[in-house]
Amino acid sequence: MMAKRYLILEDGSVYEGVAFGAPATTFGEIFFHTAMTGYQEIMTNPIYHNQIVVFTMPTIGAAGINHRADEAIGPMVKGVVVREVAEVSTNRLQSMSLHEFLLRHNVPGISQVDTRALTRHLRETGSQKASIVDYPDDHAFDQLRALVLTNQEVQQTSTPRAYVNPGRGANIVVIDFGLKNGILRMLNDYDANVTVLPYTATLEEVLNLDPDGIVLSSGPGNPHDIPDEMLTLIQTLQQKVPLLGIGLGHELFALANGVQVEPMRIEHHGMNHPIREQITNQIMYATQAQGYQIVKSTIKGTDVFVTHVDLTDGSIQGLRHRNYPAFSVQFFPDTAPGPVEATQPFDDFMDMVTVRRGG
Repeated sequence: MMAKRYLILEDGSVYEGVAFGAPATTFGEIFFHTAMTGYQEIMTNPIYHNQIVVFTMPTIGAAGINHRADEAIGPMVKGVVVREVAEVSTNRLQSMSLHEFLLRHNVPGISQVDTRALTRHLRETGSQKASIVDYPDDHAFDQLRALVLTNQEVQQTSTPRAYVNPGRGANIVVIDFGLKNGILRMLNDYDANVTVLPYTATLEEVLNLDPDGIVLSSGPGNPHDIPDEMLTLIQTLQQKVPLLGIGLGHELFALANGVQVEPMRIEHHGMNHPIREQITNQIMYATQAQGYQIVKSTIKGTDVFVTHVDLTDGSIQGLRHRNYPAFSVQFFPDTAPGPVEATQPFDDFMDMVTVRRGG
């Protein structure tokens, strides 16, 4: 007989299901993800550090686990909620099942949950805390009410020391706020010589590497929790070398240029978001993992302008500096996972790098 498990939300809602993965209790912020594929990449993406993911796709696990698809060395999520776990996989690349993967990394899962009803509920209530427990007693609710989500997500996911991802091409410095492997894979495609620095990097440490370009990586948490010294660093670097911000890096680029950023009531988590490039009017579908957004009214009077817009709600998805070769995008311009049509920002960035190198 399969053991019961319960998902408890901050507002008191309780969802009964069946346990899989690790026999553990967990707490975190809950969100839903609309992707139809790429569950492994989502679970291992550092942007979801300490969160509980609800997959809206009815069946999860049919592809098994293939470690070449990891976005980090292991899962970043604290819990997984699904309608059904696939028991059989025909993927020749798989090394273990989803259940085995979560069990190995001590991450609990809960299945047989009405994820459609849960998603509708989360759309109405917005972001909230949740827990996965074996018993929905008063003690579980007490633990949930006492849960304090830390503001140190970047500190826990950024590399503690610099490392190199070698290549023979342009010298690119990536500042790691919770770097996903997909960014490194894209830079590998250009044979870039990449040095990854922690988010505490100083101007001297960056410039000593003589970079041809700077990438501000994606990452978890609130952009306002990043020390102001990083904003000052971005203000200086964008004047010296081509700069690309992604996700959290995009939000920090905005803040460094006087644009305000605020939390979204309904977050964007999926790989089917239609994005319009303003200059060409081209429409692409892109992967998003977004909890904060640009405040449109604060762009006027700054030195940046809008380059990309989400067609579902009009949220700003890209900014570019008027005077320097520096720009940013909110969506993921890499292909892990999701559509391959949103990679143009990497092409634009590397074109800027080539110009700077005199190529």
